[in-house]
Amino acid sequence: MPSIFTKLDKIRPIYDWVYKVTLVICKILLIIDIIVTSYSVAGRMFNKYIPFLKDPAWSEEVVLTCMAYMAVLSAALAIRRGAHIRMTAFDKYLPEKLLSVLDIVADVFVLILGFIMLSIGWRYATTLGGRGYYISITWLSKFWMYFPIPLAGFAMIMFELEAIYNDIKKLVLKEETK
Repeated sequence: MPSIFTKLDKIRPIYDWVYKVTLVICKILLIIDIIVTSYSVAGRMFNKYIPFLKDPAWSEEVVLTCMAYMAVLSAALAIRRGAHIRMTAFDKYLPEKLLSVLDIVADVFVLILGFIMLSIGWRYATTLGGRGYYISITWLSKFWMYFPIPLAGFAMIMFELEAIYNDIKKLVLKEETK
């Protein structure tokens, strides 16, 4: 049985790569958010003193879109780190094997949520989002406003598959050592 885990552990670099790419995307979006927000605030506050510094009409929509991407992608990143909110009040009273099984059950439900986010989010992004345009950026499709949901669904699926694998591996290897 451990040879199966040895073979499957070889795909870990793919998960590491997806995690790093997602983290870099979140960092870039945060930098864009800070720059656009700073420019917008400066344009509102100092336009009397610096006439060429104006608050762009598109700043609010760009900031909100970047925040939507960061919110759902960072939630997907939290799955990989195991940093999601979870109820642990009764963990010390439950047997360790039951806790491992409950972790797998919880991971399966989050995996299902990831598939729902991917499929329904993609449908919304391509239908509803594909028909509209941003108000202040008239050339940009609202697809980009809805796209964070299927993107996060994909990331959640990737990280949940890894979490389920790790939970099963931990459960099986503990039983083999007994």
